[in-house]
Amino acid sequence: MGRPLRVVGVSGSLHEPSRTTELVRVILAEVGARTEIESTLIEIAALGPGFAGALHRHQVSPTVEEALQLIESADLLVVGSPVYRASFTGLFKHLFDFVGQYDLVGTPVLLAATGGGERHALIIEHQLRPLFGFFQALTLPIGVYASSSDFANDGVTSPEVSRRVVQAVDRSLPLVEHATLVRRSEYVTTW
Repeated sequence: MGRPLRVVGVSGSLHEPSRTTELVRVILAEVGARTEIESTLIEIAALGPGFAGALHRHQVSPTVEEALQLIESADLLVVGSPVYRASFTGLFKHLFDFVGQYDLVGTPVLLAATGGGERHALIIEHQLRPLFGFFQALTLPIGVYASSSDFANDGVTSPEVSRRVVQAVDRSLPLVEHATLVRRSEYVTTW
């Protein structure tokens, strides 16, 4: 493909340390084990003060603007949020409110979430997938959900979650590579 995949992870957790952030890290590491990547991890817990009160993009801090540009130029997004009141966190959504409406068209997005129990697993299908559908992003077919019992000392300990991460990356990479080639060729032909 000529250059490493630009992979951007976004953790919607409001806390550090965070099970959600750890799950996103595990997925990024699995992608990096399969193909050459340049990865960046964006943590809402650290960025929140730079955009929480902003109503327009020009009001966000320079650090947040840099994060938004990374999101908009990614070859692959790995996004995760803890379940909070049956949805993703408000600051996670608020960050994506500043992303250009058409800047994620065709961008592959691997969805992940964490929650207190298995009942929250549908956040991927009922909350995250529609959000990225709005952007016309390519939400990848397999998401990764982990509950509190799948972690110990903030690390993933569940063999089932580890297997799901491998399966999600296995099934996603061919789609990611194809989508990246298409997006790069469209970029070249428009200039």
